[in-house]
Amino acid sequence: MSFNPELCRNESEVESKLIVQYLLPELGYTPDTWHQEVAVGSIRLDFLAFAAQVIPFVLDANSPLGVVMEAKHPRQNLNNHLIKLRYYLTKLHVRYGLLTNGKELRIYEKDQDDIKLLFRCLGSEIETKISDIKELIARDSLRSYSVEPTQIIIKPKPTSKQIMKVIAVYHNKGGVGKTTTVVNLAAAMRKKGKRVLVIDLDSQANTTFATGLVKFDDEEDDDIRYSNILQVLESEEFYPISEVARKSDFCNPEIYVVPAHIDLMKKENELQQLADTNLALIQKLDEVKDKYDVVLIDTPPSLNLYARIALYTSDYLIIPSDLKPFANQGLTNVKEFIKKANAFKKQVKMNPLEILGVLPCKISTNSKFVQFTLKSRIDKISKKYDLNVFDTVIYERDDLAKCAEKVLVVGDMEIADPISVLDFKPNSISSQEFELLAKEVLTKIGMN
Repeated sequence: MSFNPELCRNESEVESKLIVQYLLPELGYTPDTWHQEVAVGSIRLDFLAFAAQVIPFVLDANSPLGVVMEAKHPRQNLNNHLIKLRYYLTKLHVRYGLLTNGKELRIYEKDQDDIKLLFRCLGSEIETKISDIKELIARDSLRSYSVEPTQIIIKPKPTSKQIMKVIAVYHNKGGVGKTTTVVNLAAAMRKKGKRVLVIDLDSQANTTFATGLVKFDDEEDDDIRYSNILQVLESEEFYPISEVARKSDFCNPEIYVVPAHIDLMKKENELQQLADTNLALIQKLDEVKDKYDVVLIDTPPSLNLYARIALYTSDYLIIPSDLKPFANQGLTNVKEFIKKANAFKKQVKMNPLEILGVLPCKISTNSKFVQFTLKSRIDKISKKYDLNVFDTVIYERDDLAKCAEKVLVVGDMEIADPISVLDFKPNSISSQEFELLAKEVLTKIGMN
C-alpha cells in the first residue's frame, strides 16, 4: 500500500488514507491492537495503538507501551496541538505520540511531565522514511522492550467531602489578561462539573461586565450599585454571599458572580477604618463553603486594600502575565506583596498563600516568537524570579476578543451579552487552552 499526501484534503482523509490504510498496517498494528475515537474521561483520542493486545484496555502507569495518533486538517498548524498532545501522553502514561496533518508527520516521546520531538518529516517523505518511523513506533519495536502486559484495573478514588478552594488571580500590572483568565477558567471548571463562584474585587468591574451582569444602559437603572462586593465587605450581619451572588448565563452550565461597582473606589478609605475588613470576605465565604467547590477572585492591578483582601482570603494564587518587561519587573512587587500577605495570614493562624504559578497570557501567536522568544521568556521567570510557570499557555486570539464583544440588541439599545470562549466556539484552540488550564489548575489544587 502506498501513500499520496495530495489525496488528504481534510481531516477525515488524513485519518482514513494516512493512518488507517497506510501507517497502522505498515507499522504492524492489527485491528485488535488499535482503537479509534477513544474516550478516556474528558479526553478524546483519534487513535490509540498498543504493542500488545489489551481488551478491555485501561490506561495507567503499568500499561503496555503504546502510541497516540492524532490527525489534523491539512491546513492546521501542528504547533497549535502540542499542548494537548503533551497532556494526553503525560496524563494517560502513553509513551509515544504521532501528530500529522498529512503534509507533515511528527513523533514525540513522553519525557516525565513534558514531551520531546523524536522524528519529523514532510508528508511527501513518509514512504521513503517509513523504516525510520518503524524503528520508533512499529508494534515489533515496542514489543521488543515492553513488559509483559497484565490485566489493568482502574481503582475508584475514595470518596471524600469536597473542601471549597479559593483562588486569587492577581498581578499588579494591568492589561495582562486577568479578567479573561478568570471568566474563561471559571467556565472551563464549571463544564468539568465544579460549582464555581466568581468574585469581582476590582472597582473597574471588568469581570462583572465580562460575565454579562451589566444589563442596563443608564445609571438610573443600575441594579448592582446597592448589592455588590462592597456591601459584602461593609456589613458583618447583612448582605451574605448567598443573596448578593448572581447567576450568570455567560456560560452553560451557569456560574455565580459577586459583582463589583465603581463605588468601590471611593469607599476604600472608609473600609480601611473598619476593624474586621481584612477578614470579612473569609467569614462570608465560610457561610457558603458547602455550596461551591471553587471560588475565583478577580483583583485590581494595584497594591491596594482590595488586592490585599483577595490574597488574605485565598488559598492559592495565579499570576497571569504577558511576560513582557514591565510585567516581569512587576513580579518583584508581587512577591513582596505575597510575603506581607502571608505574614498577616500567619498572625491570624491561617495557612500561607500557595503560588500555583505564573500563567503566560495574551501571548503572540507569531511562529518565530513562539519558536525562539517565548521559551527564553518563560525560563527567565523561573531563573530570575524563582516562580513556577504553568504548562498551559493562553495565546492572544480573535475568538477571545469576539466572544467578549457580543451584544444583545433590545429596541434601539445594544446591551453587552458576552459569552465564554468555550460556549462561543467549543472546538477552537482558545477553548482547548482553557480546558487544559482548568485541568492543570484542578490538578494543582487536588481537585482533578
